[in-house]
Parts: sequence; structure tokens; C-alpha cells
Amino acid sequence: MQLVQIFFVTCIAATTLAMPQNRPQVSEEAIDRALKDTRYLMRQLKCAVGEAPCDQVGRRLKSLAPLVLRGACPQCSPGEVKQIQKVLGYVQKNYPREWNKILQQYAG
Repeated sequence: MQLVQIFFVTCIAATTLAMPQNRPQVSEEAIDRALKDTRYLMRQLKCAVGEAPCDQVGRRLKSLAPLVLRGACPQCSPGEVKQIQKVLGYVQKNYPREWNKILQQYAG
């Protein structure tokens, strides 16, 4: 369950996690919009598992995925952790096949 709670704003909020300390916050509204955009979300999920090319968000996702899945994201603020948990739960519930691929690739 902890893995579920720590992985996937690696899709949205992970975009901000690797930025410098003065990085802007990602709003809840922006996360909700991204989660509702099936096309965008699938592109990021496919990038994460190596099935599609990556944009900037996807590259950050891939670099942070191992850290987040292991529950160690030293550059994440408490707010970002909360956003990550929200996205992880959403991906696990709505994209179980992709979620399993991500776990196999990064949690192992």
C-alpha cells in the first residue's frame, strides 16, 4: 500500500519534483485536469514503462520513479507527497495494467 501512496505525481507533480528549490507549486486544479486528460496521462504512463517517447514530464517521471516507489524522495515537500499520493491512488484504481507494469519496472 505504501508503494501505491508514493508513486505517481511522478506523472503530474513529479514534473515539479526535480526542479530547483524555488520551484512553483502545482495546483490541485492542474492535477485534476491532468488526471482527466486520458490522452496525456496515457502518454506519460507509456513513457514511464518505455513504450513511448518521453517529453520533459516523462523524463522527470522516469528519473524519480525509483526514488518515489521506494518511499525516499528527499527533494519532495509535504505538499508534493500529498499530491503524489493522490495521483498514485488514481493510477492504481483507473489504470491497473499500467500500474502493474510500473511496479514491475521500478519497484523490483
